[in-house]
Amino acid sequence: MTALPPTRWELGENGGYAIRFSELISSGADVEGEARLADTLATRGARILDAGAGIGRIGAALQARGHRVVAAEKDPDLVGRAAALFPDLPIVQSDILALTPEVFAQAGRDTEFDLIVLVGNVIVLLAPDTERRALDTLRALLAPAGRILVGFHPERTHGNARDYPVPEFVADVEASGLKVQHLFGSYELAPPAEDYCVAVLVGSDQPA
Repeated sequence: MTALPPTRWELGENGGYAIRFSELISSGADVEGEARLADTLATRGARILDAGAGIGRIGAALQARGHRVVAAEKDPDLVGRAAALFPDLPIVQSDILALTPEVFAQAGRDTEFDLIVLVGNVIVLLAPDTERRALDTLRALLAPAGRILVGFHPERTHGNARDYPVPEFVADVEASGLKVQHLFGSYELAPPAEDYCVAVLVGSDQPA
C-alpha cells in the first residue's frame, strides 16, 4: 500500500489543542455546538461517523443523544485521550484517506453512514492537495440519502491550516460527486459569512 502523505496537522505544532479542550470539558464548558446541529440532521439512532474526531467530544455528544457513532482519528495521542475521556466511544485509528467499508467491517462497525461529521477545521488540516480525495472517500461511505456536515475557517486561523475560500471548497465538493445542500456562517444557522463556513453536503443525485 502506498504511504499516505502527512497531514497539515501532523506537520504542525498542535500540543495546545488537546490540553485546551480537555480542560474545557473538565470545567463543564459547552463544547457541543457542532453536535447540536449534527443531531438535527439525523433521525434518532442514526449511523454517524465522526471523521477526524480529535479527542472525541462531538462523537461522544452524539452518542449521548442516542446515535450509533464511530469516531475515526489518526493522531495516536488524540486517540488515547479520547479513549480516556469517553471510554464508551468506538474509535478507529485511521487517516481519513484510508477509510473504507472494509476498515469499518474489520472493526465490527457500520460500513455506511447516515451522517458524516467533518468539523473543527479538519478539512483545512488534511494533507496538502487531498481535499477532493478526502471528499471522495467520505462520499463512498455515505448511505443513500446520507449527508456530510463540514465546518471550517475559510481564512487560516490554525498555524498550519490552509486558506480555503468557499468557492474553491464548493468546486471540490462538486468534483467529488457531492453538492452543497445548505450553507451557513455558524452552527446556529447564521447567514453565510466570511469568517466561518458550515456546509451540509449530499450526493449530487439527491434533491437540493
